[in-house]
Amino acid sequence: MDGDCIFCKIAAGEIEAEMVHEDDEVVAFKDINGRAPEHVLVIPRQHVPNLEAMAELPDRVAKRLLEVSSEVAGELGVGESGYAVRINNGPDAGQEIFHLHLHVLGGRKLGMP
Repeated sequence: MDGDCIFCKIAAGEIEAEMVHEDDEVVAFKDINGRAPEHVLVIPRQHVPNLEAMAELPDRVAKRLLEVSSEVAGELGVGESGYAVRINNGPDAGQEIFHLHLHVLGGRKLGMP
């Protein structure tokens, strides 16, 4: 855990968030600045800042991030109509919190930026 990381604090329960999934390795919660009607962030509990550091995660956790993204989309009711899973990696891509996270977006027609 990185003591200064807001997502680490959310995963540890130190900061309140609207959780939609929790297990030993992955948590998912509603984005407070949602960019779509349904916008959830899926994060590993273990702190890794970006995709380049993803090798620090056990393979099962990397797989679990994708599984939870799919499960969450189904629970939100966008699994059949379609949803996007996006990772912003680095400042030029729009990454604001440097803790690896997947955006699950749905509830309206989405395009590429």
